Parts: sequence; structure tokens; C-alpha cells
Amino acid sequence: MKIFRIRRFIQVLATLFQNGYTGFLSTGNLYTGALKRFCAPGLNCYSCPAALFSCPLGSIQQIMISVKLLPWSYLGKVFLYLLGYLLLMSLFLGRFICGWLCPFGLLQELLYKIPFYKRNFNLPYRAQRYLKHLLLIFFVLLFPALFIKEIGYGILWFCKYVCPAGTLEAGYLNLLIQPALVQKIGLVFAWKSLLLILILMFCLMEMRFFCKNLCPLGLIYGIFNKFSLFRLSWIKNQCTGCTICEKVCPMQLTIPKELNSVECIRCLNCLEVCPTKAIHLEKSLQFLPERHQIDFAVEGVRDAKRRKSL
Repeated sequence: MKIFRIRRFIQVLATLFQNGYTGFLSTGNLYTGALKRFCAPGLNCYSCPAALFSCPLGSIQQIMISVKLLPWSYLGKVFLYLLGYLLLMSLFLGRFICGWLCPFGLLQELLYKIPFYKRNFNLPYRAQRYLKHLLLIFFVLLFPALFIKEIGYGILWFCKYVCPAGTLEAGYLNLLIQPALVQKIGLVFAWKSLLLILILMFCLMEMRFFCKNLCPLGLIYGIFNKFSLFRLSWIKNQCTGCTICEKVCPMQLTIPKELNSVECIRCLNCLEVCPTKAIHLEKSLQFLPERHQIDFAVEGVRDAKRRKSL
């Protein structure tokens, strides 16, 4: 259970670090210091009164809404910084960020611990896994750039209409410290509040529901999982086919086939519980035909060994 405890400690520490500004308690204002020029690794709202950093998804949208107004001489520098940041984080950590550093990921895991009706929600052909692709393409990239208001800027579509972290951290926390904002609540906030409640309800029933189905930031990091510094490998000869690894996987992955898939958040639960240590953590930035990319799950190993013994 050592890795479980270490990961939870790091999750809490990362959440406190990314939301370490306490000045809002006396001033009622957001932090706007030098750290806000940098992005937090996980999903953490810029407008949260306690936030010290910007949100990567919000920063992407800020670039997209400005492409028709700001000169490229300025915008290009911001774009290169953000691209370099995302590439660096993706190549070195991949979705380790989701499993270890994301505040909203921690919230989902804590919610799932609450006794409640549990089930997994699967659309036909696992279509739910493509929802975050649509959110990334349309709400993060295309809509902010295409739908421009009269003043020349677009709208932060994902932040304004979808992001549950923004509703929780920025919306409700700002209402607590500035009660006068209640008078400005409109249909958009009502919609986002309803969406937040639904997402949190689903998180009570399914482990990391938002990560699996809706998070565009996790998708960006996950694309680089097979190339990132930290990757998981599986040794067939050491596997007994007990399926414990699949039972403790919060993303319900097929192991070993999906060990380094876009969905793997590198929580290391599988590595921790494997009785024969058939799963290992490797460090390499070199992409190779991976040993873990097998077309069957651990059940297949168990069945094969059973047939061989007959």
C-alpha cells in the first residue's frame, strides 16, 4: 500500500501548492502576481481566488480568441511558450499529471469513496471516450477562434459553458467571498451549476468519470503516453492472470493492452498490487515496439496456462 499513500500525499500537496494564495481572504481579489504567467500542470481554474497559476486549457483558449486581434509578433511568443510547456509536460510525465498532480482528479477520487450506488457508464462502442475529443476540437480550439464578438475577441467556450473545476473553484468560491455577485447570476451560471451537479453525481458512481469521458487536458497529455519518459511495461512470463491489476485500475483499462494508452493515468495501482511484479515502470523517451502492447487481457494469460496444464 506504499504507492497508494505516497500518491495521495503528493495529490494533496500539489493541490495546496497550486491553490496556495490566501490573500483573497482579506482582499477578496484574485492573485495576479508573477506566477500567474505560468500554467498549472492539472485542471485548476485561473479565476479561483486561491489559484497561483493559470490553467493550460484556459491559456489555449486565450490564444484562440485573440488570433484575429493581437499581432502575431506578440501572440507567437505566447503560443511557443504554451506549446513548449505542454510538450515538456507531456513528454516527461504524460498522464502522470492526471494521476498525481491534478486537483480535480483528487476531488473525483475522494468523491468515489463516499458510499453510494456504483456502476460504470458505457455507451455503445465505448463512444463516451470520444466526448473529450469533441470538447478539445470544438470547445477549446475551434469555437473560441471562429465565433468572435464585436470587440474582436471570442469566448472561452470550454471555461464558460463546460468546465466543472471553474464552476466549483471560481464560481462558488467567488460567490462566498463576494456575495454581491449573486445579483449577476444568469442562465449560463445556472447551466454550469446543473452540469457540475451531474458530473459530481456521476463521479460518485464511477471512478474518475470526468477524466474518462470529458477532460480535454487529460487527452492532450494522454496522446504522449507512449512516448513519455515514464511508461509501464508488462512481462508475460511473470503474469499469473489473476486480474487483480484490472480490478484496481480506476480507468477500467484492459491490461496489458492499454497500459500506456491515452486513458492510462499512471496511478501505478496495477504495479502496486501485482503479486508477481509482472508490471514495471520504465524510464525512456525512446519509442520502441513495446512489450506491453498485447492483443489480449490478463485473463487470456490465465486461460492459456490452464489449457497448457491439461
